[in-house]
Amino acid sequence: MFQDVKMAIAPIGWTNDDMPELGGEITFEQCVSEMALAGFSGSEVGNKYPRNTEVLKKALGLRGLEIASAWFSAFLTSKPFEETTQAFIEHRDFLHEMGAKVIVVSEQGNSIQGQMETPLFDEKPVFTEEEWKRLVEGLHLLGDLAAEKGMKIVYHHHMGTGIQTAEEIDRLMAETDPDKVSLLYDTGHLVFSGEDHLQVLHKHMNRIFHVHLKDVRLDVANKVREEKLSFLQAVKQGVFTVPGDGAIDFKPVFEALEASGYKGWFVVEAEQDPAIANPLEYALKARNYIAEQSGL
Repeated sequence: MFQDVKMAIAPIGWTNDDMPELGGEITFEQCVSEMALAGFSGSEVGNKYPRNTEVLKKALGLRGLEIASAWFSAFLTSKPFEETTQAFIEHRDFLHEMGAKVIVVSEQGNSIQGQMETPLFDEKPVFTEEEWKRLVEGLHLLGDLAAEKGMKIVYHHHMGTGIQTAEEIDRLMAETDPDKVSLLYDTGHLVFSGEDHLQVLHKHMNRIFHVHLKDVRLDVANKVREEKLSFLQAVKQGVFTVPGDGAIDFKPVFEALEASGYKGWFVVEAEQDPAIANPLEYALKARNYIAEQSGL
C-alpha cells in the first residue's frame, strides 16, 4: 500500500486556462466543490482561483482541499533570466504560503502548445545547443530559489515544447543536478508523444517527485498526427481523458511507483471540453478507477 500519497485533481477539466471558452461559465466554487464531492483531497491552481491566500485557504478549507502545486511558465531559453526569476519568486511565495512542496515548471521558449493552427508534430520546437545550456543553467537557478523555501521544482515534459520526447527527458535529467531539478511524470503526454511511458518511469524513478495521471484516446492521437492538428485542436477533439477511460493501463504505473516508495501527490489532469465530458462525472470515474487499481 502507498504511504504518504495524496489524491488531487486539476481544475483544467472544469475550465481551461489556455482556451477560456471551454468551461468559461463554470465558477471556481463549483469546480472546487465538485472536486471534494468526487473524493479528492487536493487541487492544482487554475486562473479562476483567488490569488489572495487567505480567501483561497478559506474556500479550500471548507471543502477539505489542499493545493498540491501550480504550473509555472519559464522562458529561460528566450528571455533574460531576470524576467523568469522575478515571476518565479512571486509564484513560489504564493505556493509556499498555500503549503505546496513542489513547483511545476515548463519551459515555454519557442513552445507551440498554445498556438491553435500550428501542427503539433510537424513543427515541434527543438532546442539549439545554446538553448540547452541556458535551460539547464536557468533551471538550476530556479531550483536554488525553490530550495530557499524548502521546495523543489518538478519539470513538466509537455507536448509542443522543447522537452517532450523520452530522448529530451533523458538529456534534461543527465545535464541537470538532481538536488536542484526533479521530474514531473505525466502518463498522457508521454503516450501522446509516442513514448514508452513505463520505460521513462523506471529510468527516472529517483527523480520523480510529482505525478500527473492522464489517459489518452489513441484514435484521436493518431488523427492529430495524420491530419496535422495542433495541440489545442487535439484537446478540443478529446485526445485526453481521465484514467480508466482511455488506452493506458495504469496498474503497472501504480505498482512501480508503490515499489519505489513514491511520496507526494497523484494529480488527475485531463483537459477536456466540459460541455462534452461532464467534469463531476469524469472526476468520479477517475477516482473510482484509481481506487480499484491502486487501493488509494
